[in-house]
Amino acid sequence: MTVKLVTDSTSYIPEKTCRELDIKMVNLGVNFPDESYDENAVDYIDFYERIKREKVIPTSSQPSLGSIIDTFREIIMREEEVLGIFISAKMSGTYESALHARKILLEEYPQACIEVFDSKTNCMALGLQVVEAAAAARAGKKMEEVMQVAREIREKIRFYFVPESLEYLIKGGRIGGASALLGSLLKIRPILYVNDGMTDVKEKVRGTKAAIKRIVDLLQEDADKYGLKHLLVHHIHDRERADELARTLGQEYQREVPALSIGPVIGLHVGPGTLAVVYCIDN
Repeated sequence: MTVKLVTDSTSYIPEKTCRELDIKMVNLGVNFPDESYDENAVDYIDFYERIKREKVIPTSSQPSLGSIIDTFREIIMREEEVLGIFISAKMSGTYESALHARKILLEEYPQACIEVFDSKTNCMALGLQVVEAAAAARAGKKMEEVMQVAREIREKIRFYFVPESLEYLIKGGRIGGASALLGSLLKIRPILYVNDGMTDVKEKVRGTKAAIKRIVDLLQEDADKYGLKHLLVHHIHDRERADELARTLGQEYQREVPALSIGPVIGLHVGPGTLAVVYCIDN
């Protein structure tokens, strides 16, 4: 049977890619005091302008169990197999909800094949696992082979990002007060990364430009040592600087480097002005 991929909206896979590879998406939500939205129903630019204007940081919510069950069931009813790859279990309850959905559906459809996979990351570091797995499935690979592709990509993904401000990390409880004061006084910028499913500090440098340069250096070190399979730039409401960085990297590595926006669910935890580089080593 054919394997079909399901992921969540924090993967930020371009819509065109989802259509081409028939990737199904379940939405996380964003919640203001007076209203709530599915992430994919929100205009990213309007969202970030609103939180800057109103000086309010909304909360996020995982997909409903029902939406995951419905998405899985749709695939099962076509007599296809389900592989769900989701945001890190340490960042969201989405993975656990997917496991619950799997248990419920296997009681109803005991012959179904449903696998749930923890990406241990988010954004296109998650998305590239899904895209590579979906491509393998389209090529006719069986479930275990498709899952192995996802495992290999998960091990080879690198995701480094630099927040423009520590404000959102502070309000979200992701950095202590003393560290926040040090950062504001000395313009220290943490280079963040995802370490075993959780956001962690890779290094601290003085100034955003120096932080971006250090990320580019880390990329170059890995590219020289292992080769480079995928490369892209992420940004949170900072298209101009993201495009500039993407052009620079594209010239350096002689390839098209997309600059993709990070949506509200991840963006509200890190804040506008964040720049990131996601890449996958080749071996």
